[in-house]
Amino acid sequence: MRLCSNRLIFVFVLLLLASLPSPAQSGAPQPVQAAPQSQPEVQPPLNVDHDPIRSPDPEDNRPASATNPSTTAGSKQGAQNIERGQRGGYTLRRDVDEVVLNCSVLDENNHLINDLTKENFHIAEDNVPQTIASFQHQDIPVSMGLLVDNSGSMRDKRNAVNLAALDLVRASNPEDEAFVVNFSDEAFIDQDFTSDLTKLRDGLAHIDSKGGTALYDAVIASADQLAKGAKRPKQVLLVVTDGEDNASTLNLEQTIHRIQDLQGPVVYSIGLLFGDSGRESRRAKRALQMLASETGGMAYFPHSLNDVDAIAAEVAHDIRNQYTIGYHSTKAANLGGYRAIKVDARAAGHGRLSVRTRSGYYPKAASRENANSRPQAVQ
Repeated sequence: MRLCSNRLIFVFVLLLLASLPSPAQSGAPQPVQAAPQSQPEVQPPLNVDHDPIRSPDPEDNRPASATNPSTTAGSKQGAQNIERGQRGGYTLRRDVDEVVLNCSVLDENNHLINDLTKENFHIAEDNVPQTIASFQHQDIPVSMGLLVDNSGSMRDKRNAVNLAALDLVRASNPEDEAFVVNFSDEAFIDQDFTSDLTKLRDGLAHIDSKGGTALYDAVIASADQLAKGAKRPKQVLLVVTDGEDNASTLNLEQTIHRIQDLQGPVVYSIGLLFGDSGRESRRAKRALQMLASETGGMAYFPHSLNDVDAIAAEVAHDIRNQYTIGYHSTKAANLGGYRAIKVDARAAGHGRLSVRTRSGYYPKAASRENANSRPQAVQ
């Protein structure tokens, strides 16, 4: 009986043990497994554009590669070369080291000459001959800033000026874009880049004529605005004022330096100085002439408001009939310093020709060093 009882107890213990949960089921500690070795972080290739904002042009969204050089990092800076595409659009090609000049050629009667070829031009930088690398003569779209004096003395002149500015836009390339800056003591963008004539008209209509004339500050800030946001290959500023700068933080020489530092834009100026022959008027005229001549533009001084509209049409005609010429400087960019440019044109049957373009520039290496000292863009 005792043996039988022992057997029953043994069987009972086995059944009891079989009914208990396994260590894994009971939450008992398990042996620690070695963690897998982490893989090194893989960085995306640096030659691929990962901009979060996609371009409206599909070809701009392709990764940069040897077969698509136009989207490499280097191609986003530097000078610009334009070609007309098969479908009528413009292909913008960029060359980091190319110096690009917009040139107007006039004969002895001040008429624009439009039948010249690359061989008719000769370029010198600091008196050293340069080799022309690119040459274009076509109506290239423009990004333009319309800067209109909004000081108290302009109150009775604004309507005529606004109409002339709009006529200039009408006479320009339909693919141009423009923004409007009204300035007095301060400068304000009253219409950002647009090709909509109605929006430009509304921007020009923001007339609050008061205060002084901070012309130089407005020019510098508008040039920065072009450098930052322009979508067109050529850049132009049209400045309309009736007096001398009396409110800017920088002077004329500093203003010209900053524009040359940016390697653009061309400045056209209209001085409404009729009826005033005093010292301030003479200083204002000199300033407007220097802003234009040093950047390759023209300064106009109408005899009355009735002449402003014709001047606006002449500016549009000049812009649309320029030669775009590029060259690679024989002097290294890292040497810095101002570079004086001289462009000559000679062609049989045209007599004496004059070329209007910017007088010089600062190389890009020097420009980047001066970037932090530029005034902020207009608000």
